[in-house]
Amino acid sequence: MNRLLVNIARTLLDSVRDLLPIIVVIAFFQLVILKQPIPNLEDILIGTLLVVVGLALFINGLQMALFPIGENIAYAFARKGSTVWLLIFAFALGFGTTIAEPALIAVAAEAAKVAANAGLIADLVDARDSYADGLRITVAFSVGLAILIGVIRIIKGWPLQYLIIGGYVCVVIMTAFAPKEIIGIAYDSGGVTTSTVTVPLVTALGVGLASSIRGRNPMIDGFGLIALASLTPMIFVMAYGMVIH
Repeated sequence: MNRLLVNIARTLLDSVRDLLPIIVVIAFFQLVILKQPIPNLEDILIGTLLVVVGLALFINGLQMALFPIGENIAYAFARKGSTVWLLIFAFALGFGTTIAEPALIAVAAEAAKVAANAGLIADLVDARDSYADGLRITVAFSVGLAILIGVIRIIKGWPLQYLIIGGYVCVVIMTAFAPKEIIGIAYDSGGVTTSTVTVPLVTALGVGLASSIRGRNPMIDGFGLIALASLTPMIFVMAYGMVIH
């Protein structure tokens, strides 16, 4: 218990240190450049405190739960030697964590609203919800496929750079043919998928799997799943746009 409290206290200090540059920049431009008082100062201070505490608890939660879970599952699959179930788990993990990603939910809802305002879809609640759900499922499927491919890469020892280069060549080619209304959303989708829910579990899975396979280096082979998870949504969302628009 004492050790946990010490870790939380240390993480609180780290969170304050990490947020301090942002606070200084905002305060400087608000007070010195714009020369205006900070609006709702009390609410902002309370919100900042909540952010600091939330970050500290979140980071400790990752260290105590999500990272060990991901690594233990990877070790268990490696010991069992069931490649099929490992690949099914990898896809399900990528799909499940992405579909629940708060950032993706927000971006999909905003994209549906903009599409309705632009006349690309009917300006109805059902139409907007259907568009947003389709976008979320498309992105989640692409991330699941990316994690599956990444796990195969770790098992086979494939070089990561060839997959990344090939993927971005595909992105560039598809950009020339995709509807212009979907290109920005597609590129942003690659970023919002790799956020608070997805990154910890996927990273732990990759490192744990590379550590448990003889001949694999966790530093070389264990990382790279997030890069693939950021790449595939761009391809799939542009394809989604070609079909929908």
